[in-house]
Amino acid sequence: MVVAVLLGAAVAWAARLGTSRATVTAALRATLQLGVVSMLIGGIVGSFALSALFVAVMVVVAARTAGRRMTGSGSGWWAALPVAVTPLPVVGALVLAGVVPANGISVIPTAGILIGGTMTATALAGKRALDELEARRGEVEAALSLGFVARDAAIEIARPSAASALVPVTDQTRTVGLVTLPGAFVGMLLGGASPVQAGAVQLLVLVLLLAVETVAVALAVELVCRGRIHRDTEPAAIRAERAHPGRFSAGGGTAPRRSPAPTPG
Repeated sequence: MVVAVLLGAAVAWAARLGTSRATVTAALRATLQLGVVSMLIGGIVGSFALSALFVAVMVVVAARTAGRRMTGSGSGWWAALPVAVTPLPVVGALVLAGVVPANGISVIPTAGILIGGTMTATALAGKRALDELEARRGEVEAALSLGFVARDAAIEIARPSAASALVPVTDQTRTVGLVTLPGAFVGMLLGGASPVQAGAVQLLVLVLLLAVETVAVALAVELVCRGRIHRDTEPAAIRAERAHPGRFSAGGGTAPRRSPAPTPG
């Protein structure tokens, strides 16, 4: 493991990717965090209340991580909405339906997989949407000057790039069994389950991930285009117009609502 980390860091340094330090830091954090969780998990899973509290901590950490990936401003905490509102109801429904037993050893890993997926999808979608709006700011301002509501002007620009955040989970679902054998499948096989049982569980996980990440991306795009998630470098007038549609315009007056049109230029 040490050799693998050092190799990854060395290649990143030689190729000037700028991720060599992040590689080492991520490996050290993973070692520390998994070590602590491994020592505590035995006591946690025995109590449903403690398991629920642990899931809540997972949501907070995931929201913070996704928010920091998107923006350095305090608006990044809005990432808690897509990170929490999609996986938690799904986990609750699985428990109520009897698909997942109501105990910590089942709820924690199920919630962890779904929360981790929505964290990644939210971070990628929000970051790409904000990057695109920043790079094409002139098009947004041009649409505002024509009287478009800021949310409508922004979403036509941000949505295509943000949707690419679903490429990893879509490709994983399409190629499962042909290119990759995901962790849930392998873990169940190693735990003594039959290949059919392992395949059924893995299929459920993949389909749920595809669903919750799609919802998370849609919510992240809306939060960005409505100005809830923003960067401090973005003009305050545009942020205000997106947060309060129709109240402001680029020229200082009230902007009439219009339906989205093809992106200018």
